[in-house]
Amino acid sequence: MTRPEDAVAAVASGADAIGLIFYAQSPRAVDMSTAEIIAAAVPVFTTIVAVFVDPNEDQVRSVLRKVRVSLLQFHGEESDEFCKVFPVPYIKALRMSDDADPGEYANRYPHAQGLLLDAYEINRPGGTGTVFPWERARGCETKSVIIAGGLNADNVSTAIQRSGAFAVDVASGVEKRPGIKDHDKIRALCCAVADHDRCSSHGSAG
Repeated sequence: MTRPEDAVAAVASGADAIGLIFYAQSPRAVDMSTAEIIAAAVPVFTTIVAVFVDPNEDQVRSVLRKVRVSLLQFHGEESDEFCKVFPVPYIKALRMSDDADPGEYANRYPHAQGLLLDAYEINRPGGTGTVFPWERARGCETKSVIIAGGLNADNVSTAIQRSGAFAVDVASGVEKRPGIKDHDKIRALCCAVADHDRCSSHGSAG
């Protein structure tokens, strides 16, 4: 999220969490003052995720002092030892290159609350807008899995079904342009996820 009105629209549509990116090279990066405004605009029970790529400890702690953050998301080469020192839980991202093993990777991050699997593109830590073979997410059985990369209202149900994911992380699939969200696309995406959950629940009951 880069604008408070987009964050408000996402939460109103049913999103459980919003992301704030503190990585200057991302087209979706926010500065501290904007992050504070966005965090203040959403209800208190909304999960606010602060996203970093190979930060130093001072950078993370500076954000935590000023922004109401519920969860940290690390997208670089950070170690479990680094990620676990902060007073809020974290999830670790893995870019799904051909040789990436979600199960083995999860073992390297015992303190992570979940594993976020994203499409791989060289020299880009995330936000590629491309998909990976979703079935590969089932290789992680020890942690909750979040999937990202190229998701939108048209494919999200299939992605959840094939991956068994606990949650989805969507950026470009609900945007007009990088960083600027399309509220109609947000609503459509959230409706598609809700419809999937409803159908899955009915199927289990049957």
